[in-house]
Amino acid sequence: MKKDSMKLILAGLLIGVGAIALMLAGNPGNMGLCIACFLRDTAGAIKLHSAPVVQYLRPEIIGFILGSFLLSLGTHEFKARGGSSPMLRFAMGFMVMIGALVFLGCPMRMVLRMAGGDLNAWIGLIGFVLGVVTGVYFLKKGFSLKRSYVQKPVDGMAMPLIQVLMLVLFLAVPALFMFSEKGPGSMHAPVAISLCVALIAGALAQRTRICQAGAIRDLVMFKDPTLLWGSVAVFVAALVMNLAFNKFNLGMAEQPIAHTEILWNILGLYVVGFGSTLLGGCPMRQLILTGTGNSDSALTVLGMIVGAAFCHNFGLASSGKGTTPNGRIACIACIVILFIIGFMNSRNEASAK
Repeated sequence: MKKDSMKLILAGLLIGVGAIALMLAGNPGNMGLCIACFLRDTAGAIKLHSAPVVQYLRPEIIGFILGSFLLSLGTHEFKARGGSSPMLRFAMGFMVMIGALVFLGCPMRMVLRMAGGDLNAWIGLIGFVLGVVTGVYFLKKGFSLKRSYVQKPVDGMAMPLIQVLMLVLFLAVPALFMFSEKGPGSMHAPVAISLCVALIAGALAQRTRICQAGAIRDLVMFKDPTLLWGSVAVFVAALVMNLAFNKFNLGMAEQPIAHTEILWNILGLYVVGFGSTLLGGCPMRQLILTGTGNSDSALTVLGMIVGAAFCHNFGLASSGKGTTPNGRIACIACIVILFIIGFMNSRNEASAK
């Protein structure tokens, strides 16, 4: 195998083991790591929404950004840059979060749910792949959010430094934040374990560029399976861990924090795959890029946080009981808007000449 493939496999194995370790340490079932869910919980913790069961300042989000930030500084890969269609990126981050909360998970949680035996996630994978393929269609048509520009270091460091501040406040003055007393938000691993696992995972993801959307994009667009090895390794490690600790439950019903509505599992992840491909990476990849100084990715992350708050304030988010009418309408609207964005930011070969 190529050297890069071996690195991705090793990173994926470690991330997969870390995710299940966090679940065993207290994180919700099949949710050892879920960027969308954890951003939603964080939005609740800082009082952007008032849903009482999903409020907790997740150290994993802080760890992912700081792990990437510290490694990029050490390897001289940190580079402050931005200015590439910032408002469109914010809006697409917003829509990706809507799709994720209709499905109930980001691409990373999709893989972890698959490894836990949740057949709803396998069904959702169909939508995710189709969404990425749709995004690739627009990339081949010349889709672009235009170039980014070199910025001052402080621009790229702003989000990582905010994470440091949030961590200090979380540890020193926890009363500033909201904490769930029941539901998924009340289920969490000890802070030290969460932070350590996420720091390592963030560094590994930065070094290897692991990304679920990018893996399918590269396979479809360039016939290159290299990135796919990372996601496969996450799945294998999580599957082995689930089997070893008797956490594997094959089926659709009675899965932790999941619903069985086939169409909306597919369409929710279709939005996530489509939007992530146009953005250049899945939610986890956006956190990692934020840590390397990319302020466009930082704005995308902020869009996801605001999107999560919007979903819970206006009844868009699904639950274990199923989707909501508002969530279904929003999901369809996101698909339509993403197509509009795709067409308006593409150019065909004739116009390129």
